[in-house]
Amino acid sequence: MFGMLNPMSAVTSSMGGGESSETDKEKEEEAERERLEALAEQEERRKEKHRKMEEERELMRQGIRDKYKIEKKVEPEESFEPAMPDNPLMRKKKTPEELAAEAEAADQDEFTKLKNTIETQISEVKQQIEEKFHVISGGKCVLQ
Repeated sequence: MFGMLNPMSAVTSSMGGGESSETDKEKEEEAERERLEALAEQEERRKEKHRKMEEERELMRQGIRDKYKIEKKVEPEESFEPAMPDNPLMRKKKTPEELAAEAEAADQDEFTKLKNTIETQISEVKQQIEEKFHVISGGKCVLQ
């Protein structure tokens, strides 16, 4: 049916003896190893193909540069990484140093917020005290 050749084989293999299930497991593990090796080999062939294509393109580009006497632009190494900040899954991973710096900045921000809050409260209390007590020159306070 849907992807299975024999739907009853799954039921009978789970109900089968211990020896046949061990050999089935070994066969499945071997098949998985072979599949992973084939995928790795396929990926290597793909990378090699693209590397060769890029070499050919670079030779063609260099020929055009030589023909028209154009200097090759030197690009920084960071330009090779695609910059896609819109998609959070494609963003560049931060190093532990960057994470520590951000945490320190956040702590400083929290400290600054707390400091500003305390300063504001102190100035409000000071203003309230000045409103209730009128300070007369000479050091005497008079209640209003």
